[in-house]
Amino acid sequence: MKKLILVLLSVLLLAVLAACGSDGEEASGDEKTTIQFGATVGPYSDMVTKAIAPLLEEKGYEVKNQEYTDYIQPNNALDNGDLDVNLFQHKIYYEAFAEENDMDLSEVIIVPTAPMGLYSNKFDSIGAIEDGSKITIANDPTNLARTLVMLQDEGLITISEEVDPLKASVKDIVENPNNLKFEEVEAGQLPRLVETEDVSAVPGNFALAADMDLLDALALEDMPDDYRNRVVVNTDDLDKQWVKDIKEVVESDEFEQIIDEQFQGFGKPQWMLNR
Repeated sequence: MKKLILVLLSVLLLAVLAACGSDGEEASGDEKTTIQFGATVGPYSDMVTKAIAPLLEEKGYEVKNQEYTDYIQPNNALDNGDLDVNLFQHKIYYEAFAEENDMDLSEVIIVPTAPMGLYSNKFDSIGAIEDGSKITIANDPTNLARTLVMLQDEGLITISEEVDPLKASVKDIVENPNNLKFEEVEAGQLPRLVETEDVSAVPGNFALAADMDLLDALALEDMPDDYRNRVVVNTDDLDKQWVKDIKEVVESDEFEQIIDEQFQGFGKPQWMLNR
């Protein structure tokens, strides 16, 4: 009987120790100390390494950053667990990508983003653009619509009120007082066309990839927040402490100061402008 009692006590003790070990592992898993970012090569990878990572490291995290040269792999890597978080995409893109690929992704916070700009080596201001000038613009629907909204904001054209401005095309222009001519080309070609054409509307990421200075633009887009890039995680992680710490870092005055000093010309999201 004594032996039986000893055996039962031993089994009970092992069960308690196992449970404690399990609880400890779970707690350790919640207390993430290393955060694996993913970002496209260029300004948003720089934003991770120069602005976000140093501030997270002050909180005790180790931050790693994987660079990508396409817009597919960063979401695939996030979904399969190779990344904890990524930074490279706007709301419209990530929601469509997640739906198409059956992913459950959520944004953490919107970050300052490089805007589209009107660039010219011929004219030094919007007002100097001559009657009949040619403007080269992106031929993909998203960038094309953004360009037309920017031109409308600058008073160069008027878009029909019957169309969603974010879906506008050249055929939706109802007023063109300067008789501007439009040539649609692939967005990646726009930076080099600044040299040869009257005016070129260059998306921010392509401008920076071509070593252009955003502040050289005749005008910069007043970008809707839906087109600004955001920090994105798997939805299951959204309420975890390390995600809250990322959000807190991006909301900090220190982060904004780094943006002001090292990312000049980047348009700030509404939450940052309103505080």
